[in-house]
Amino acid sequence: MLKVLSNNYKETSFGDIPIEWDVKKLGDLGKVISGLTYSPDDICEETGTLVLRSSNVQDGQIKFDDNVFVKVNSGGYNQVQYNDILICVRNGSKSLIGKNALITKEATGMAFGAFMTIFRGEYNNYLYQVFNTDIYYREIHKNLGATINSINGSDLKEFKIPIPPLPEQQKIASILSTWDKAIEINKKILSDLEIIKKSMTINVLSGKNRFREFLKNNEISDKKGYKIPNDWEVISLSAVLEQIKNSVKPEKDKLYKQIGIRSHAKGIFYKEAVTGESLGNKSVFAVEPDCFMVNIVFAWEHAIAKTTTAELDMIVSHRFPMYKPLASKLDLDYLLFFFKSKKGKDLLGLASPGGAGRNKTLGQKEFLKLKIPLPSINEQKAIAIFLETYDLEIKLCKQKLEKLQLQKKGLMQQLLTGKIRTT
Repeated sequence: MLKVLSNNYKETSFGDIPIEWDVKKLGDLGKVISGLTYSPDDICEETGTLVLRSSNVQDGQIKFDDNVFVKVNSGGYNQVQYNDILICVRNGSKSLIGKNALITKEATGMAFGAFMTIFRGEYNNYLYQVFNTDIYYREIHKNLGATINSINGSDLKEFKIPIPPLPEQQKIASILSTWDKAIEINKKILSDLEIIKKSMTINVLSGKNRFREFLKNNEISDKKGYKIPNDWEVISLSAVLEQIKNSVKPEKDKLYKQIGIRSHAKGIFYKEAVTGESLGNKSVFAVEPDCFMVNIVFAWEHAIAKTTTAELDMIVSHRFPMYKPLASKLDLDYLLFFFKSKKGKDLLGLASPGGAGRNKTLGQKEFLKLKIPLPSINEQKAIAIFLETYDLEIKLCKQKLEKLQLQKKGLMQQLLTGKIRTT
């Protein structure tokens, strides 16, 4: 049971905290242990000792996606212990200084690099929660070097932390770890959904997996570079798309809202409204709903989207050509899912010659020459609906994850300052 109290508080540098709490330096709560210095010559294959680095700390967890192993004698390094807190104390990116994670049983006995530090003490379950709050990061930013993105062990030991009695620490840590577990479970579910959707996208867009009502036989043919079912076609975009160009002549005193497209297939965004006078002689076009739209400058970076009625009365520049599918031959959502896929992104890159960045512009003639695999219009629609169900599941999972993270953040602010007490 949690209880909110209005009295029995004392003033500190952190604001009012319960009178039973203390403000202590980290150096009084445990010890700071330095990491292993090694050279590139010491790096070896997986037969060596794994050295935990900044890249092994992701979202407050120890991860093993990017590992380095070194040759080091047994006893020649400080081994991490279960429940140590691994802290990044030096990094080229200032924003990464201070990120941390609790050492798991899986990581016990590993080494850690010289740009990392271990904090070891009996209050680590509680301190780990504090190390993910503004209380901790304010101390980090106060002590960052002026020219080097680092904090040293002496500074770390001077960090001041509000500390409740041990029984209350344990209750606080237990409550917050419940949210941590729920967050981690939802992250795993989200990751699994995204992996499954990626695999299913590849399979249904190639005809490897088909819906029973469209399956005539299991024969696959090689058609113009695609291995697809016999009853599918490979068609140039020029045969199934019509470019839409509704030119707009801006009126001097009228307001116009422009749209843009985010890279990485993240959809449309809206810009602030501007006057026709500020547009000057700029070539702009009225947005037509139900079109495939691409940013020709960043097509290679997956800047694609579809327009809807929400964009009516808005405008785009000539860098955002719009294409309307021929309704009897091509489903817009199928087309969008195809170009969201790796194969679609690769094709956009091929149609965007030149160097990196703004010199790598999509050639609109080259775009219309691109060939894509097409099942019947009804099968296209079925594929799009199927993939949309995965998108919805992923969206709902992200919303649940964000809700859990916000709940934990709010609870931390209350519990770790004593605004809410455990009883």
